[in-house]
Amino acid sequence: MTFVPGPFWVVIPAAGSGVRFGGDRPKQYLPLAGRTVIEWAIRPFLARRDIDGIAVVLSPSDTHWQALDRLQDPVFTVKGGAERARSVLNGLLAVSERADPADWVLVHDAARPCLTDEDLDRLLAAVGPEDAGGLLAVPAEDTLKRAEGGLVESTVDRRSIWRALTPQMFRLGALIQALQAALASGATVTDESSAMEQAGARPRLVPGRGDNIKVTRPEDLPLAEFILAQAGLV
Repeated sequence: MTFVPGPFWVVIPAAGSGVRFGGDRPKQYLPLAGRTVIEWAIRPFLARRDIDGIAVVLSPSDTHWQALDRLQDPVFTVKGGAERARSVLNGLLAVSERADPADWVLVHDAARPCLTDEDLDRLLAAVGPEDAGGLLAVPAEDTLKRAEGGLVESTVDRRSIWRALTPQMFRLGALIQALQAALASGATVTDESSAMEQAGARPRLVPGRGDNIKVTRPEDLPLAEFILAQAGLV
């Protein structure tokens, strides 16, 4: 793994309301080890010189971002949409006004605060110039069940199953086209890779750390703080 393409752009979709989490604010703005969750999510990218810009996609009704005025250039904000795929597309279109379609763009969850510099380096090095793109992922370790009506229907062979993480990395122009086509067709888009797959691409799976967690439940916050502390970041 030696190829490190560039320049890079980053899109952070942060327009979600975090309804499942509860609380008085979206989960990306919850305090975590002296910062907010989204600040930790952005941190690895701010440390790199080869990142040309970071588009943070916000809800039109967002009232919390303004408190993070310390996050300045290369960070800029974009108005989000009603769903994640639409917000990501809005971010990509904003990046396209500044970038070339052949540039690489990384999409990373605003509620995923434990991305390590090493995993980011690994992704950038592993996705080669001829690849359709790639994503950090972890091979499934748990026994997986397929269910119907709350009952086990069968056990899934986990040998070919991976758990998708972020960042996910693709050529800017190709990802815009894939998301536009998926949204126009009404297809389900659960992540950027799924849009690229529907367009016929086969993204590269890059093994990442299992502690690159997404904050989705209250108990995830102390776990994230522990992970950050173990990494020597707090």
